[in-house]
Amino acid sequence: MKLYTYFRSSAAYRVRIGLNLKGLPYEAVPVHLLRGGGEQLQDSYRSVNPAALIPSLQDGGATLTQSLAILEYLDEIHPGAPLLPADALGRARVRALALTVAADTHPLTNLRVLKYLKHTLGVSDEVKMVWYRHWLAEGLATLEALLAGNPGTGEFCHGDTPTLADCCLEPQAFNAERFELDLAAYPTVARIHARCAAHPAFIAAHPARQPDAE
Repeated sequence: MKLYTYFRSSAAYRVRIGLNLKGLPYEAVPVHLLRGGGEQLQDSYRSVNPAALIPSLQDGGATLTQSLAILEYLDEIHPGAPLLPADALGRARVRALALTVAADTHPLTNLRVLKYLKHTLGVSDEVKMVWYRHWLAEGLATLEALLAGNPGTGEFCHGDTPTLADCCLEPQAFNAERFELDLAAYPTVARIHARCAAHPAFIAAHPARQPDAE
C-alpha cells in the first residue's frame, strides 16, 4: 500500500494511526502542502486525487480518498484489530464521535479554509488564529460532552481499545497543543489523549516521527 501523506495533515495522521493499529506496512509518499504553492495542487497529484486533498491510499490498482472511507475500507479488508465495535449501537457511537471531528470541526480549520481567509478575504494572521482556535475549541467541547460520563467511554473513546474515534481525536489534541489551546477544559479528552499518546501505534504516527517532518 502507498499512502500520500503530509506530516501535519490531520486527515493523513488519522490514516497513519489506523494503519499502525492494524500492523499494515505501507509506503509513505510525502506531498508538501505549502512548498511551491502546495504540491497537492500540481497536476501530478491531481491525477491521483482530483480534489487535491490529503490523504490518498493506493492499494493494488485502487485509489481511495477521504480518511474515514479509507479507515473503514481497511477495517473491512483487514478485520484484525477492528476500528469499529461489533455491535450496531457501538458502531454508530464511534462513527458519530469520528464525524464530530472529521465533518463538523476539521473542515472549518483545514489549510484551504485558512488560506482563503487570509489571501482572499484579507483577514490578519491574528484574526485567522482566533477563527482557528474558536472552531477547534467548539469541536473539543462537543467531544468532551459526548465522552464524559458516557458508559461507553473507557480507556479510549469507546471501550478499552482504540477505535476510529481515537484515530480522529488524537490529531485534534495534537493541534490543540500545537496552537496552545489548553486541554484542561476538556478533561476526558485530555485523559484519552494521554492514553493514545503512550500507545505505540499512535507514537509511530505522530507528525514529528514522519519522514517529511520539519
